[in-house]
Amino acid sequence: MGLAAVLLVVTAAFAHAGWNFFAKRAGAAGAGFVWLTATCSAALYLPVAAASLFWIGVPALGDWMQGVLVSAVLHLAYFLLLQRGYAVGDMSVVYPLARGTGPMLAMIIAVLVLGERPGWLGVLGGLLVVAGVFVIGLSDGVPRSGASLAGVGFGLLTGSLIAIYTVWDAHAVTGLALSPLLFDWTSNLARSVMLSPYAATRRTQIARTWREHRREVLAVALLSPLAYILVLFAMQLAPVSLVAPARELSIVLAGLLAWRLLGEAQPIRRMTGAVVVLAGVVLLGIA
Repeated sequence: MGLAAVLLVVTAAFAHAGWNFFAKRAGAAGAGFVWLTATCSAALYLPVAAASLFWIGVPALGDWMQGVLVSAVLHLAYFLLLQRGYAVGDMSVVYPLARGTGPMLAMIIAVLVLGERPGWLGVLGGLLVVAGVFVIGLSDGVPRSGASLAGVGFGLLTGSLIAIYTVWDAHAVTGLALSPLLFDWTSNLARSVMLSPYAATRRTQIARTWREHRREVLAVALLSPLAYILVLFAMQLAPVSLVAPARELSIVLAGLLAWRLLGEAQPIRRMTGAVVVLAGVVLLGIA
């Protein structure tokens, strides 16, 4: 994976850890929070999407609709599951499980379905990233309390969706040649539209969520698209089987945020996993 792709992925990791921190702070805000973030993202990035449309022109309508609709459904399920996971579990459990399961499955799908063949350094780097993620999340063993088990379950389900949408979105920006900027903006707009009937029947709840979590909504609305747009550009420069695990550098940053700002314990466990993750990222960078 080249230097440009590595820089894109590392920058995306900072943005990704940041928006997940704010999503965790919103906690039980649920589907209303997801609708607000998608709607605000569509509004905030409208000038970027318009500039992209002016610069590259209108894409083939069939490919655009196909790519966006599938991606929007997958991402909507992802955001709903993730937000639910944060409502019932710790960030230091849900996040590493989701981010660890995702790239592991994405690499397998990319190799088996897309025919990608990463070199042995890339494979080793990806495995180290995944191993580091699970050291951070599960070094004490699988929790047995009801809430902790729910967090584990939502983390694994979210990770499965990450794997699926990662491979699909890589196909959209490479095989269908869709612009990452326009593709991500349209996906946010589509998610907002899909959840609009829900929001319309819960106006009081939506208004309360906005009052109580306005800063979190705006932070996620700004950072989430930024993180994913950078990843989509990286997918145009490097195989998805390498980009998917490399972006999990965000697990290190998220672990530190959970420890320092959310008061979640066991920093030694997190830093041990962080070293393993960083070793994997280095190998991916030179693969």
